[in-house]
This record gives sequence, structure tokens and C-alpha cells, in this order.
Amino acid sequence: MNNPNFTGTAQANLAAVIMAGGAGTRFWPVSTTKKPKQFLNIFSERTLLQQSFDRIKDIIPAERIFVLTNAVFTDLVKEQLPEIPADQIIGEPFRRDTAAAAALAAALIKKLFGPSCVIVTLTADHKIDPYDKFQETILSAVEAAQSSEALYTLGIVPTYPATGYGYLECGEKIAIKKQMFSREHFKLLRFKEKPDVETARRFLADGNYYWNSGMFIWQTFAVCRELQKQQPQHLAAMEKAVETFGTEKWEQALREAFEPLPRLSVDYAIMENAEDVRMLKSDFEWLDMGGWIAAAPFLEGHDEEGNSFKAERLYAYQSHGNIVFTDDPQHTIALIGVKDMAVIHCQGKTLIVPIARLDEVKKLTDILPEELR
Repeated sequence: MNNPNFTGTAQANLAAVIMAGGAGTRFWPVSTTKKPKQFLNIFSERTLLQQSFDRIKDIIPAERIFVLTNAVFTDLVKEQLPEIPADQIIGEPFRRDTAAAAALAAALIKKLFGPSCVIVTLTADHKIDPYDKFQETILSAVEAAQSSEALYTLGIVPTYPATGYGYLECGEKIAIKKQMFSREHFKLLRFKEKPDVETARRFLADGNYYWNSGMFIWQTFAVCRELQKQQPQHLAAMEKAVETFGTEKWEQALREAFEPLPRLSVDYAIMENAEDVRMLKSDFEWLDMGGWIAAAPFLEGHDEEGNSFKAERLYAYQSHGNIVFTDDPQHTIALIGVKDMAVIHCQGKTLIVPIARLDEVKKLTDILPEELR
């Protein structure tokens, strides 16, 4: 750990879990089922997965960081994160959403580090800056979780009426004893699904709604207690599986644990009905890299006509507000009178779609033959 300011807190009983099993279909054709967005370095020299590790490594040592991913991606994770012990890179045999992953992490960390260990659950598809503010926010939640049985999530201050994010409705402010890194803590009233435009505008004007970051901090025993109450089949299956961790029976035990479980998100399966859920207001810059619209500001080129691009040979005439990407430096792209379109070329595949319909790329990938996905 490199940051001396965190030395005392970093010695605490912490573990981190990075969830990195997403398919990244909204970034097609750059993101594919063989190498989805979290393994790509479109936006930086480091991939999104590597950046997720970079953000936490100064406060939690690598031997306490786990990556949960799809079984087909374990070799990619090992290649990109050689710092993490290989047995802590765990391949999920079936896609069962985040509740199954959270249950597996809780059962495994309980076995390895005990029920009082605080788990920091992160995602692999966010851009967050600056790192120090993020780390301070995490540690504020960790301190509060260590002294309570509350389940914590991080709320992001909304900057516009987004319809692509879920929302958190916060309640009364909670008085927290003096911390090394103080942040505002709130009682969380409820989770809100992705809203329509009018509802999102109302949320923004209200001031009590925050974007749902999908990040969680909780003591192991607290989340296990909620799993036992709300999703006992998840907990029982994973506790049985982790008995074989480190043995030749491990992979088969995971298959048997995952296969019968329904697909449930953490929000729905645990958080919405948990006894004590709190939200910590975040003050770092956050962006969910869910698709090309989110990625546009981070592409290499921007011109006076509002075009965002990564293309060595782009020629645009009377063309405005477009997103252009190619992975081939010899590929020439020429636009005439084109407005608000995405033109994406990668590995011999080209996507052309109005920016307003980029969310439908996932629907397109559903009908593509497997070799094109």
C-alpha cells in the first residue's frame, strides 16, 4: 500500500470484491462476448478492470482483493491483474446476476477472514476521479459499517436528469462519530428503477435523489444475515460450495451452486428489504461506462462541430455531434451532412446508428449470429 495516510485504516479487517462478469453488449462491435468492455483500454492506457483495481489497491492489499467474473474470462483477468493471487479470480459458471455473486463473496470471505470482515463491493465498468476522494469515501463507509450492522451503498450526486441510471431516495441525515475521512451519511428510503424523462427531472429538482452507483460496503455477518432472511437458497448454495475452495472439487461445486439459482440483482434480492440500509453521499466524479454516449468525452479527438472521435483519418464536412471510432489507423472515414450519428468500426464490423438509439445496440446483439457477437 502506497498511501501513508491510509496505513491505520488499511490494517483493518477489509476485503474487496470486483464484479467483472458483464457482457458489455452496448459497446458492440468493440466489446464482444470474447472480450467485453471491462477488458478494453479504449479510454486510457489501463483497462476499466485495471482501473478498478488501481483505485482500491492503496487501501486493501492484493491478497484480500477478489475478482468475480464469467468463467470464460478468468484467463483475461489473470493476464490483466497479475498482482491478484490466481485462486482469488473466480469464474462464475452461469450468469445469475449480482445477488449470486454477492452471496458467493460473502460465503467465501466469511470462511477465509471471518464474519467481522468488511466487504467493499466494486464494479469494473466505472470511471472515477480523483482516486484519493474515492478512497476517502470508501473508508468513511468502512468505518461506519465496522461500528454498525448497516448495509452501505454509495450515492452519486446527479448532474442531469438521467434515464439510464437507477436512483436512490435518501432520508434523514445520520450523525456519525468523528472519522478520519468524514462524509455525509443518510438513511436510505428506497431504490428507484430507471425513470422516464419527466420522473428523472422531478428527481433532480427534488434534491433527495442520487444515482445508484452499484457499489456496496458491509460487514460479512450483516449481509449473510440478510441473505439468510431474504435469499436463503443463495446463501446455502454458496456456503456449501466454498467448503471445497482450494480443492479439485471447487469448479464442480460452483456449477452445482449456481445452476439452480434465479437471476436476481443485489438491489432487489437484498437491499430493498434489508433492515438497516444507508447511503453515503459521494463527492468524486463518477461515470458508468455503459455505452458509447458515456464514452464520447473520453475519446481522443473533439472538434468545433461537436464530433467526438478516435480515428486517424476522419474527414467531416457539414457534420455535427457525431461519435466516430475505428480501431484501424489506415481506415478513412468521411462524413457529409451527417448529424448525431454513431459510426463505429472494429475488427471488420461496422455499426451505424442514430445516437438517440444507441441503447438499442443490446437488442441488435441479441439477434446477431454468435460469431458476430
